[in-house]
Amino acid sequence: MKISRGIHGLKGLGRFGAICGVLVKHGFGDILERVLNTKSSDPQIEQEREIPRAFPSARRIRLTLEELGPSFIKLGQLMSTRADLFPPEYISEFKKLQDMAPSVPFAEVKAVMERELKRPLPEAFALFEEKPIAAASVGQVHIARLHSGEKVAVKIVRPGIDRRIKEDLRLMYFLAARAEKALEIGRVVGATNIVREFERNIMRELDMLIEAASIEKFGSNFRDVSEIYIPAVHWDYTTRSVLVMEHIDGIKMDQVEEIRAAGIDPKEVALIGLRSFSRQLMLHGFFHADPHPGNTIVMYDGRVSLVDFGITGYLDEETMRQIAHLFLGYAEHDYAMVMEALMEAGLINEDMDLKAFRNDLKDVSESFYGRSLQHISVKDVYDQMMELVLKYRIRLPRNLLLLFKTFIQTEALGKILGSDASILEVTRPFAKKLLQRELNGRSVLKNLDREGRILSGYARTIPKHIDSILRQTAEGRQRIELRHSGFEQAQSAVEKGVNRLTVGVIIAASIIAGAMILNSKQRLLAVTFTFLGLKAVSLTALLGLAGYAVATLLGIWLIVSILKSGKL
Repeated sequence: MKISRGIHGLKGLGRFGAICGVLVKHGFGDILERVLNTKSSDPQIEQEREIPRAFPSARRIRLTLEELGPSFIKLGQLMSTRADLFPPEYISEFKKLQDMAPSVPFAEVKAVMERELKRPLPEAFALFEEKPIAAASVGQVHIARLHSGEKVAVKIVRPGIDRRIKEDLRLMYFLAARAEKALEIGRVVGATNIVREFERNIMRELDMLIEAASIEKFGSNFRDVSEIYIPAVHWDYTTRSVLVMEHIDGIKMDQVEEIRAAGIDPKEVALIGLRSFSRQLMLHGFFHADPHPGNTIVMYDGRVSLVDFGITGYLDEETMRQIAHLFLGYAEHDYAMVMEALMEAGLINEDMDLKAFRNDLKDVSESFYGRSLQHISVKDVYDQMMELVLKYRIRLPRNLLLLFKTFIQTEALGKILGSDASILEVTRPFAKKLLQRELNGRSVLKNLDREGRILSGYARTIPKHIDSILRQTAEGRQRIELRHSGFEQAQSAVEKGVNRLTVGVIIAASIIAGAMILNSKQRLLAVTFTFLGLKAVSLTALLGLAGYAVATLLGIWLIVSILKSGKL
């Protein structure tokens, strides 16, 4: 659902006033005046407003977002993943935004449950714990038990949160549009695009049916993988505002001593996590994008379970292949493969200084080769890569940023568990498997079929487009203009050649004409005088001699010009 980008009616004015109050409180008054384009009657104030001011500190922005409430905290969390837009100090500060909130009173939870399930709560559940085990800005989670005896986790969207978020989105769009007009930083980061991305994310997070579908998809992808367990969804109890899923008993992944006490090797748990991430990335193109300790449970039989699928990422087959080449290129020190993968992904292009970029990339990467998780920081690699992104003005797609964020979280869990594995070595076999799959007969036929459909579509639409262009041109609504360049030298060379050929023809004609005239027995206007032994000279003889003279002069000129050009 798209939210209107302006403020309509009085409904949003109270909230707008509250937001402005918070901004002024945290020292954003001057920026707010520029954004809202308010005028002062005092010329001195107007002059001071024109003086450039330093962009506010990251800490001030973070405190402001915290006070503005759940919607803006979520916006800040999104901005913490956009290291291609914000400098490291801002990313670090945005990551401090905690998605914590007071729990909703049980009476409100009960009302939501009964409205959504269309029956009294005791009819749906044999037991429903009133105190939630987790509460965040969008929803909270309760433990319950079905009448069948099965223990379940119930996630409920906070009552009224959707209306509050839609109201805040209207104001965000309004302020973002004004910021892009008034502030250079607003144009650089693309304030409106950030809000648009936030809207897409938050609206998905508010819909429990989308999260339930993600759980089902993961369950299908990992059905034959014994070391990973995905909880089941109870669809009879799941609605747009309520998600009921199997409760997973186990140990949070960061509780290393408890994992050891259960007789489970933490290093093996870390390997399971790395293999799971590699499968998601290289085999399925669908990944869990928030694998922090609370969402990753070690079951007592040694399996690892993923829970809370509110944030997921998708990769198409082409991107999966490019990432596989990227991983293999790094694993095998093949920077040509790395550069080719980045170019195919559209992240770099011929307009960049590719040699400088490749050297910078190599400087960043070489120091990390062959090191285990205990001796390498993916976050350090990520931070240095983001410096390159900012330096070369590369704009990364959202899913790649989600992927990098997931990579960092996976690495952090591996370190907590004491893993000595190499991420590149774990992912290498999955990358090779993906590329081999691309080469098998079925995939080739599938790709050929897809390309054939694309070409067929082009074949159907191109004649229509050509007809449209010609029709508009005939009606004077379009103009076809052909331009060429780079032919000047060729044109000059052709003209010189033609001129020389013409002169050669004239020389030949003059010689032939002169010879024919001199050999003729007819004489016109013969003149008798004594000169150099000649007693009579006719007009025809003079014309023949003139032809020879012209041919001789032109011949000498032609030879000299050819010798000067150096192309004899």
